Amino acid sequence: MKGLPVIMNVEEYIEHLGYKGFSFGDDAQGFIYFGKELTGATDALVNAAIEITLKAQKRFDGSFYISLLEALKQNNIKSRKQALQFAEKTKLLI
Repeated sequence: MKGLPVIMNVEEYIEHLGYKGFSFGDDAQGFIYFGKELTGATDALVNAAIEITLKAQKRFDGSFYISLLEALKQNNIKSRKQALQFAEKTKLLI
């Protein structure tokens, strides 16, 4: 539908970030997919966790990402917007 944002799958999102200058090694990609499987998170939630991790840590930190993804799932966060609000509320992002 026209006007709705396109939600990229995780692989597309990692590629998109690569075009913007963020490179993810095999170990980082391993953490990303491990966290996705561990939590059963949707691609949208995984992408939001990657985004917040990069903004909060200024680099990809695998343990921070997995902890964040678990917290998002535990708090029943479903969307990028909710994830960003959660990150601001918990002072992960200022």
